[in-house]
Amino acid sequence: MHQPLSLSDKWIQENNALVNKWEEQEGGGDTLTRNQNHTRLIWCSSEFHKLLRKIQGIPPIADHTQLELTVVFNACLCLIAQSQFLEAESLLTQATERVPQMTEDGPFASDPPVFWKIALKSVGNTALNPCVMYLLCLQWAIWLATCKLQTIQELQNELLSVFETLSSGVWDEERSASRRMSSDIPLPVMDQRRLIELLQICTFIAQGAERLSEGRSSEALAGLQSASSLPAPRTLISYTHFLSGSCLAHMNRPQMALQCYRMALETDSQCVCALYQSMLIYRQHGNTQAEIQALRLLHSTLMLPSATEASPAGTHLLPSSLLLQSQSLSSLLSVPSALSVLHSLALKCVLHERVAEGVEYYLDLLAALHTEDQHGVHAGGPSLPKLPELYLQAGAALLMARRPADCMALCDEIITTTLELLPKKVVLKEPEECEGETRAACAEVEDGVWMLLWVGAAYLLQGHCHTHLRDWEQAVTTYTRCINLLVKVRFKKRGCQPQIPSADMVGMQGTNLCILQRLKGLSLAGRGISFTQTDQLREGLRDLQLSIQALPEGKCAGLWCGEVLWRLGRKREAVACWEKTWSFTPHFSVQSLSLYLQEPQSGPLLDSTELRCRIEELCPTLSG
Repeated sequence: MHQPLSLSDKWIQENNALVNKWEEQEGGGDTLTRNQNHTRLIWCSSEFHKLLRKIQGIPPIADHTQLELTVVFNACLCLIAQSQFLEAESLLTQATERVPQMTEDGPFASDPPVFWKIALKSVGNTALNPCVMYLLCLQWAIWLATCKLQTIQELQNELLSVFETLSSGVWDEERSASRRMSSDIPLPVMDQRRLIELLQICTFIAQGAERLSEGRSSEALAGLQSASSLPAPRTLISYTHFLSGSCLAHMNRPQMALQCYRMALETDSQCVCALYQSMLIYRQHGNTQAEIQALRLLHSTLMLPSATEASPAGTHLLPSSLLLQSQSLSSLLSVPSALSVLHSLALKCVLHERVAEGVEYYLDLLAALHTEDQHGVHAGGPSLPKLPELYLQAGAALLMARRPADCMALCDEIITTTLELLPKKVVLKEPEECEGETRAACAEVEDGVWMLLWVGAAYLLQGHCHTHLRDWEQAVTTYTRCINLLVKVRFKKRGCQPQIPSADMVGMQGTNLCILQRLKGLSLAGRGISFTQTDQLREGLRDLQLSIQALPEGKCAGLWCGEVLWRLGRKREAVACWEKTWSFTPHFSVQSLSLYLQEPQSGPLLDSTELRCRIEELCPTLSG
């Protein structure tokens, strides 16, 4: 006669059916969306909780303990996978507190480290030992996910013992053999050995990142190097190599750091943080060609569809990203966006004599931004300049590449979209003067200033284009438009009326005033040089002298001012002007300036060697 199933057997079958259904869906090969997977997880969690309520509806019985703790394990793991850490921790505590009722021990302490030490001691070498250890592993996962690394440190000895015991495979092999022969064993929803291995390496990674951020590089390096040989998904192994490289970089050992970054990339070709940090080392040490190569590779990698690594069986439920959420690690792993990298690549190429290549990158960048804008995606980013700024940079690069028509087209785009929005006048104030104004009023003034500067810069570049094409009349007209726009800006000092800014005010107002003075100096120089090409020397001299007042470091204005003086017969003044220009030392690097604020490399240029020959012929003693 067929014996009816006991309650325990029914519950085991119900648990195993849920586990098997989850594994079938997980291994079925169907790609689920994030929402579909989340819905499936909620359902699975709900079913395990229903089963657990049935089991806990009767007093604790020693024969049901393994079943109850396995279902707790499954229900709790589903909660953790949904980031419901408080609920999971509460469930773990309640379940573990029932153990003394099964073992006839006293109640446990409330302090978490003490609680788990007593729990492990209470089950000793009994059959409950592995069950409680697995529950401790879930508590370990919660501490890791919530960045409670200090608590993990307090239980380091116990967790190490758990790792060594459970990863030895004794119970795992027994369970696997029993599972093949019988369905009387309650099954876990995740391979428990994989869980142990995942927790171990994620702990090393999280602790290494934390120690590194605290300046304890040597200590972090030792742990990370030992973790690199653990069994784990390749993404996590690559993190250990990457963080080892970061430690070595902080210890001022760049070559060894690069070797670690290379190992990270060999382990996982999509470890973009290793590529990024390699690029920074090349930049720091002035290896421009290697930096450009790294930027190119980084951009192409970021543009690839995000490859989802095939995780080992049984780890899909608990992704490593859930366990590695510390701010220290996130900061170390962060990389700029693909568009920001493309911008850096374009700029670096232009600044280091790879102009044609840089121009193509700029055009790719503008095309990508245009596509994102059409699809309603926010194109900018904290490290990407605003669109008009990018247009101006691209325009300047096109002019360097001897493509003035394309440069003018980009500048026309800025002018036509911005000109009507320009304020009739702009008053810049000292920071103390702005303190009493609202944030909205300050932002409105700031926006007006930038729009005016962008349009002024667009006119400046167009003037350079006409100069390049030797269209002197049109160049004078365009430079004049720039100048007329810039003189709308007034600077107000406390207790004084607004006045036209001068070079000695630059340090008082900062970036906006500095750009304004540079635009003014360059446009006056451009117009002055254009006048000289049509023999309007006195008009040219006036503009060149005004340019030197606005921008004392302007080399073109200084040399051409001397040239005009020479042509006017004022040769000693010309020599003094040239000598002063050559002796001037700018207080900044030219490469620190935006491309469109640099002096043009096309158009009429003067040869300093030829000018020095003139000086020697005039008076040999002046060259001494």
